[in-house]
Amino acid sequence: MANTELIPIPAFTDNYIWMVRKGSHAVVIDPGQSAPVELVLDQHGLALDAILLTHHHGDHVGGVLALQQRTGAVVYGPAHEKLPACDHRLVENDTVQLPSVDLSLHVLDVPGHTAGHIAYYGNMGQNTPVVFCGDTLFAAGCGRLFEGTPAQMVESLGKLSALPPETLVCCAHEYTLANLRWALKVEPENSALQQRFKQDTQRRDQGLPTLPSTIEAELKTNPFIRTLQPEVITAAARYAAAPRTNPVEVFTSLREWKNNF
Repeated sequence: MANTELIPIPAFTDNYIWMVRKGSHAVVIDPGQSAPVELVLDQHGLALDAILLTHHHGDHVGGVLALQQRTGAVVYGPAHEKLPACDHRLVENDTVQLPSVDLSLHVLDVPGHTAGHIAYYGNMGQNTPVVFCGDTLFAAGCGRLFEGTPAQMVESLGKLSALPPETLVCCAHEYTLANLRWALKVEPENSALQQRFKQDTQRRDQGLPTLPSTIEAELKTNPFIRTLQPEVITAAARYAAAPRTNPVEVFTSLREWKNNF
């Protein structure tokens, strides 16, 4: 019996379109381009059953119409964002069942990067927890605040960081090394960060993705979800040249710091 596979398909210069495949069936998450997906479908003789969208940005939805026209795939996406196509509009606590690839997902509202951004959390195969988080949580980083507030993003990141530690984090960009370089400025003495930077540099040197990450790795190395750690609070206050007394203030300083890094 075929196993369920998780495949990162490179797109543009630094995007990943995630594919979940089992046997001759597949689903994709955030196809900003159709051609890279079509290539994999053709190479392996796959039927594309569904397309999942996390938010409306063009580098996440640009390939939807072409893929849907070619394959007839059903499109799922956030209820409150303008999308090129969407058959099922989703909000928090909705579920998406995709039995052809053995994927069962729950929807989380995670605004901040955009106003209506959602994430999909659940199990792939029998017991592999996975979250498709778009541009909300990155490896050692998070998305810029284009439409939301720092308070919204802190709450959204809190939902994601509360997932089981072994959860695979499938974010949509290969930003890891740049994020780690910045994180090391925030926490230069963090040995987990130092080790991660070394390992992920080796992966990129070999042409391999640094993703998926895990929630456990993010809890140890991602400043944006470590806003209660004394070292992170001290670094944020030093950058702001002012006291930072709560997670939203710490996050706000960190986000400004990263924006200008």
